[in-house]
Amino acid sequence: MDEKLFFTEEHEMLRQSVREFVERELVPHADEWEAEGMFPDWVFRRLGELGYLGLHFPEEYGGGGGDYFTNIVLMEELAKCGSFGVNTGVAVQIGMATPPILAFGTEEQKRKYLVPAIRGEKIACLGITEPEAGSDVASVKTYAEKVPGGWKVNGNKIFITNGYRADFMTLLARTDREKKGYKGMSLFLVDSDTPGYIVSRKLDKVGQWSSDTAEIFFQDMVIPEEALLGEEGRGFYNIMWELQGERLIVAVAVIAIAEVTLKQAIDYGRERIQFGKPVIKNQAIAHCVADLATELEAAKSLTYITAWRYDRGEYPVKEISMAKLLATQVAFRVCDEAMQFMGGYGYMMEYPVQKAWRDMRVSRIGGGTDEIMREIIATSLGLYA
Repeated sequence: MDEKLFFTEEHEMLRQSVREFVERELVPHADEWEAEGMFPDWVFRRLGELGYLGLHFPEEYGGGGGDYFTNIVLMEELAKCGSFGVNTGVAVQIGMATPPILAFGTEEQKRKYLVPAIRGEKIACLGITEPEAGSDVASVKTYAEKVPGGWKVNGNKIFITNGYRADFMTLLARTDREKKGYKGMSLFLVDSDTPGYIVSRKLDKVGQWSSDTAEIFFQDMVIPEEALLGEEGRGFYNIMWELQGERLIVAVAVIAIAEVTLKQAIDYGRERIQFGKPVIKNQAIAHCVADLATELEAAKSLTYITAWRYDRGEYPVKEISMAKLLATQVAFRVCDEAMQFMGGYGYMMEYPVQKAWRDMRVSRIGGGTDEIMREIIATSLGLYA
């Protein structure tokens, strides 16, 4: 695929700038952040100072006014920092928690939340998943009850990326208990220092150690009327819109990580001698690499074409679901096979392949599981009609 179809000279200048930043300011600290279980807040502030958190947002809010492919450039270059958790934390900031503010927020909300988020002065998280409502978003139970002057919120969110240190949450809550399923939900913007907003614990995960993930409770948390984001009762529809961008940015990130991992495996295979020749020169290994490279290229092509349509205002739900499904499955297979190529060394903590293998697994769960993606695709194909 000729990437010049999607990336201009300006994109490549941005890529070089981000690459230099990553190599200079992130790579030296990646192992330290993994060990500490969290990358520091200054990363958000620095990304904001450089304009990288607002690449795709309008200039009037401090953004760069670029197209969607500016975000793709950022995700692809961040993938080389050595800590996938950084990609995930930044992706939530630029592609999940803040786009609904631009799309549905009032001018006051944009100034209060979006502008400082673009500057890296406020860290955002997205509150959808609950202990009993993961893929089944329509089963959300967190309830926002109307009270004089605002809303009283009670409930529980879990697996919240950036949740341990976020300054605010874009929250999905039920606002009408009489309406079942996807009806009667609304979005809110909630400051994390609000009384009753309780960060219960930082979760211990298999992978993506540098990305903080939290469980959060709301206990009689009162928020003002102006915390409502968008139209009351439209929360489910608005969050389904948000999930399309989330799934697309996940596809971009995992492909980039997989490309880095495959290169590491190839480099190892050229240096490792077994049976008198480099491992990579064994036909079984070479052919497997050829298959993986082909599948990665196919996933990238689908993702780029879908991103091109999304950037032009289309809403290609089927293709986004296909891209997310294909990209995450191929990317995990790349990491798994890379570990296999390297044998015992691949399983050792001193080599980065094990980290990619651990980090990649959650991509087939977060933002919509493989099973949910297949269900959306099947429905789009009219298979249940």
